[in-house]
Amino acid sequence: MKPEPVNPEALGAPKGYSNGMLAPAGGRMLCVAGQIAWNSSQTIVSDDFAEQFRQALGNVVAVVKAAGGGPEHILRLTMYATDKRAYLDALSDVGKAYRAIMGRHYPAMALVEVSALVEDRAQIEIEATAVVPASPATS
Repeated sequence: MKPEPVNPEALGAPKGYSNGMLAPAGGRMLCVAGQIAWNSSQTIVSDDFAEQFRQALGNVVAVVKAAGGGPEHILRLTMYATDKRAYLDALSDVGKAYRAIMGRHYPAMALVEVSALVEDRAQIEIEATAVVPASPATS
């Protein structure tokens, strides 16, 4: 039970994301709140953008796993960055972190530059929508 990418030829081949994701029937929708780069003691792990990205995305996947899914069940990621240039400058390391956590699964994604996040040291916040199996036996 995995989401199905929807990539119309008219839009060209996406690079590192899907234009749309179709949820499989019978799954449970999970909305993951915005996750930042803090650890279990709610301390930001680093001031390095790529490390913050790695931790925030890892936190998203931890929520999905707690609901009975995995990275492959994520339909959509929305990323809020306080500095688009920092994201672009760290793109190689961000890509490595992404693949280490998500593999070659590319959901629908958006990156939005924002003026600030609630946590002052946070540079990136990531929220997600996933469809997890109805029960572990149906995955």
